[in-house]
Amino acid sequence: MRVLFVTTEMDDFVRVGGLGAVSAALPRALRPFADIRIMLPGYRDIIEQLTHIQVVGRCPPFAEMPACSLGRASTKDGLPVYVLLCSQLYDRPGNPYGDESGRDWPDNDIRFARLASAAAELAAGSLDKNWAADLLHANDWQASLAPAYLAWRGAKIPSILTIHNLAYQGLFPKDSLRRIGAPESSFHIDGVEFYDQLSFLKAGLVYASHLTTVSGTYAREITTPEFGCGLEGLLRLRSDAAELTGILNGIDESWDPRSCAQLAQQFGAGDWVGKKANADYVRKQFGLAVSRGPMFGIVARLVHQKGIDLVLSAADEIIDSGGQIVVTGSGEPALEQALIDAHRRRPDAIGVVIGFNDARARRIFAGSDFTLMPSRFEPCGLSQMYAQRFGSLPIGHQTGGLAETITDGETGFLFSKPSHESFLGGIRRAFSTFMAHDQLDSMRRSAMARSFSWSISAGCYSALYRKLASA
Repeated sequence: MRVLFVTTEMDDFVRVGGLGAVSAALPRALRPFADIRIMLPGYRDIIEQLTHIQVVGRCPPFAEMPACSLGRASTKDGLPVYVLLCSQLYDRPGNPYGDESGRDWPDNDIRFARLASAAAELAAGSLDKNWAADLLHANDWQASLAPAYLAWRGAKIPSILTIHNLAYQGLFPKDSLRRIGAPESSFHIDGVEFYDQLSFLKAGLVYASHLTTVSGTYAREITTPEFGCGLEGLLRLRSDAAELTGILNGIDESWDPRSCAQLAQQFGAGDWVGKKANADYVRKQFGLAVSRGPMFGIVARLVHQKGIDLVLSAADEIIDSGGQIVVTGSGEPALEQALIDAHRRRPDAIGVVIGFNDARARRIFAGSDFTLMPSRFEPCGLSQMYAQRFGSLPIGHQTGGLAETITDGETGFLFSKPSHESFLGGIRRAFSTFMAHDQLDSMRRSAMARSFSWSISAGCYSALYRKLASA
């Protein structure tokens, strides 16, 4: 079975959030089941890292979208990758979505519609003469127009849209319709229109054959007004028609503290001297005081959704109780600055590094006793899985994937509301556990024994692929 997996991030080359990790791991886990090929925009970082790119097809200009070429290459382990070559759209500094100061590119409608349009052509067999897809799998709003372009062109190829985060919808003025060559007739309440704007994500929700999201809990949550971001009615219709499935993400096998090369010292369950060596290393790297108290780690995008403001409001109690906090990530400038200010006030107890680095993240998970995840909503979340594998007990809001992957009181701590008091309740339970050595030992062992293998998710996707292809 031939599957085209369309995404805008892949850890091999470029990462902004969890989508990059999923796009690197899930297709690899699916290789035993399908001829799966990834399609990415030809960002500067990707072009520089691929050694041999063979041009296999060309797209003429379409509406206000420029002409582009399609290149084929492969990862070091042989996973086929298509890259859309168009320096005018993708050869830019900054990240895949915005400039170096974090502002979205003003032509993101053109940039990602061009990707989606070319993906539909490739899936239909009109770009690479040697390959066509039996199914197209689009990810998030940036690829959401691919199922729509298939429908608008009358291509009978089944498609899946995976919603990694419903809050990011790709909203543009109505005028974008003309710029991207979408039919005027699609702009209505049962089409791509969303409060008089064009919604890329809604296009995918309407036109994809099937919708998936990244946990069963989130699949239920997004059909409610609280989590549905204004799209809950449409999502409820798709869910009632059995066209919305929650499939929990996994993590790759490199998340094993016994063999992870980036750690200050490798360790396994029960080797708490080895875990302490990582804690000592992290304290030194972050300039924290020597301490016998617990270390609370945060590895996250620094955005409102992740509850970073709740961490800031709890910081004094954590420190006054003998704890320390280490943070790494990037996101909203105001939250980045608030964390830097907190570090300046208490450099002995709060360590902050703005920016993401995989090795640093792994050391924080390995060295910390607890991982703070007070997300207001969390479609799946990966940090709580990484944390458990590395013996750092997550303290998470009981929502989405956190509710499914943290066993309260056994592998971590869940709290019921994204509020200051509820979060502090979880933190106080963590402090109590830290003082009760037998309980701490037992919970760490349970957490480190958890398996979050991608093979389970891959089996679910493979079954769904086959069902849709044979429909």
